[in-house]
Amino acid sequence: MREDSKTAVTVIGAGSWGTALAMVLADNGHEVRLWSHNEDQVKEINQFHTNKKYLPDIKLPGLIVGYASLYDALKGVENIILAVPTKAIREVLGSIRAVQSEPLTITHVSKGIEPNTLLRITEIIKEEMPKELLKDVVVLSGPSHAEEVSLRHPTTVAVSSENMEAAEHIQDLFINQNFRVYTNSDVIGVEIGGALKNIIALAAGITDGLGYGDNAKAALMTRGLAEIARLGTKMGANPLTFSGLAGIGDLIVTCTSVHSRNWKAGNLLGKGKTLTEVLDNMGMVVEGVRTTKAANQLAEKYNVNMPITSVLYNVLFNGKNAKDAVDVLMSRGRTHEMEDLVNVLEEKSLEE
Repeated sequence: MREDSKTAVTVIGAGSWGTALAMVLADNGHEVRLWSHNEDQVKEINQFHTNKKYLPDIKLPGLIVGYASLYDALKGVENIILAVPTKAIREVLGSIRAVQSEPLTITHVSKGIEPNTLLRITEIIKEEMPKELLKDVVVLSGPSHAEEVSLRHPTTVAVSSENMEAAEHIQDLFINQNFRVYTNSDVIGVEIGGALKNIIALAAGITDGLGYGDNAKAALMTRGLAEIARLGTKMGANPLTFSGLAGIGDLIVTCTSVHSRNWKAGNLLGKGKTLTEVLDNMGMVVEGVRTTKAANQLAEKYNVNMPITSVLYNVLFNGKNAKDAVDVLMSRGRTHEMEDLVNVLEEKSLEE
C-alpha cells in the first residue's frame, strides 16, 4: 500500500470481529483506534497487545491502539467501522452523535434486522445520524469468521453502498493478500443475506444437535437459501446477490463452521437446552435469535412463505420442541422445487 494512502481509522467495538478487522487495517499500515467501553479491555490491548476474551492466543499489531474515550477515538477521523451487536447500534450511534462535529463514512459489519421497526442497519444509521454528520454508509459482509481472519487465513468479503465510490474506498482500506474484498451495489441484498443466514444456521445447528446428519442439513441450507431469496427479492434485492458471497457464501460458512455462534446455539437447542440456558452458555451475542423475530414479522408484512423461519420462531419464542419442529418441516406438503426460483425471477422482472 502506498504511503500516502495510509490513514487513521476508528473501529467501534472490540469484540472478536471488530478486533480481527482492526488487525486487517493495521496489516495495511493504517493507524487503528480500537474503541471499547471496557477500560480493562483497553488497558490489555495497549499494554499486552492482546484481547484474550475474544481472540485467545492472538498477538495484536502495534498499530492498534485501544481507546476508552469515544471523543478521543473519533478525533480527526473520517472513517469508522461499526462493529457492535445490532441491539447496541442505536445507543452507540447516539454516543457518537454527541461527540462528533465532522461528517463520517460509517461502515457497519453487523448482521441483523431490528425487530418491530424491521429496519436494516444502514436504515438505522441514516435514522440516527444527522445528515451533516453522515457522509456515506457502507456495509461489509460475507463468509468471514473472526477467528480465521485473525490468523490471516484467506478470506473474501463484499462491500456495498449506495455510493459506489465510498464502497471502493473501503475496499481499498481493507484489501490485502489475505483479505480479498469485492464491491456489490445491492445494499439490500447484502444486508438481507448477511442477516437471514443466521436464522438458517440456528436451524442447521438444531439438526446437528438432533443427530440428523449431513443430508438433512444440506436440504435445510438449500431451502433456507430459497427463503432468503424470496424475502430479499420482495424487499428490493437483486436475486443474484444471494448466489454470491453475502448469500450462499455466508450461509455455507455459518451453517457448517465450529466458529459459528448461531450454529453452536442451535446445536445446544437440538440437544435439549432451553433458549435461556443456551444464551447464558454462549456468553456472546447470538444475532440469529433477534433476527428470527424480525424475519417472522417481515414474512407477514411482505406475505412471503418462510417455513423454516416460522418453525424456528416457534422453537425460540413459543416453546415448541426442536425435534417436533424439524419433523413438521419434513412432513410439509408436496411442491415443485423450481417454483421458488421461477417466482422470484418473475417478480423481479415485473418490478423492472
